[in-house]
Amino acid sequence: MSAPITFPWAEPPAEGEAVELAANALWMRVPLPMKLDHVNVFAFRDDDGWTVVDTGFDTSRTRKLWAQLIAGPLGGERVARVIVTHHHPDHVGLAGWFQREHGAELITTRTAWLFARMLLLDEQMVPVDETLAYWRSAGMEDEIFEARKAERPFNYVDIVADMPLGFKRVKQGDVIRFGGRDWDVRIGNGHAPEHATFWSRDCDLVIGGDQLLATISPNLGVHATEPEADPVGDWLESCEALMPFAEDGQLVLPGHKLPFRGLPTRMRQLITNHHTALDRLLAHLDAPRTAVECFPALYRRRIGAGEYGLALVEAMGHLNHLYRLGKVTRTRRDDGAWLWQRRQDG
Repeated sequence: MSAPITFPWAEPPAEGEAVELAANALWMRVPLPMKLDHVNVFAFRDDDGWTVVDTGFDTSRTRKLWAQLIAGPLGGERVARVIVTHHHPDHVGLAGWFQREHGAELITTRTAWLFARMLLLDEQMVPVDETLAYWRSAGMEDEIFEARKAERPFNYVDIVADMPLGFKRVKQGDVIRFGGRDWDVRIGNGHAPEHATFWSRDCDLVIGGDQLLATISPNLGVHATEPEADPVGDWLESCEALMPFAEDGQLVLPGHKLPFRGLPTRMRQLITNHHTALDRLLAHLDAPRTAVECFPALYRRRIGAGEYGLALVEAMGHLNHLYRLGKVTRTRRDDGAWLWQRRQDG
């Protein structure tokens, strides 16, 4: 039996402060203006300065907070490198600012960098036709559809700083050195393409980003950019690939919530939770249903306005996975919505 999940720290660091995790390793928090109201960031000290892992959104509040962190817990020393685990705004938001204002080197995966650069250029005043068609395909209710159709959508550039040319790539199988330690780079997928995790060869630290979380599961969403994607399949495959490297004593540094031990147990939970959700969804598809009509089976709670978008893309993710497995069929309704149903031939 693997060890249970435990949390060495019951409380996170206060805003502007840091917790020392190990020698030359700090844990800090950056606020987010959403239900998941924070992102964890980490800093590792070397002779030539600090290596920062992930950054938070690009907002005036976050920039001021980083100035406070650099002057305080980081001792006024330079930030020499920024490592970005994946391209989502709460992780990459200030990477370009660190590059331009602090002369930091950016280290990330090629896919994360390319996605970030692409999305920075894709500013939209209203939702494009492909997005509208995707929402229709998911069965978005008319009232919500019409309201969103008229609104300026979220744009990456709103909360991600401009990123100059130039970065250092890390990929599966690399070994990178920072914080006086050598780290194996292991890549996950599903939540974000080519998501980097870092496993220390010299101590028990594992930097998990959003691939390795203790008490929540990352969103596995399908978007209009790739409507036939199978993030759930990619996620399960990544969990199985990372599982052999998980050990009870490792201290996992996640992108959200608290650092934890008991990674083997948690990885089994992550795998089991999604298989269980897929089983519930399959049972729910005894009759033709849209993705939105699958919310009760997947989430077993009311989905509010603030969660609706994430719930929709994740429902599509689970349905796409069942379709890839050949367990469901789909047909187009007259309004463009996919109707999904469990195969009647077994």
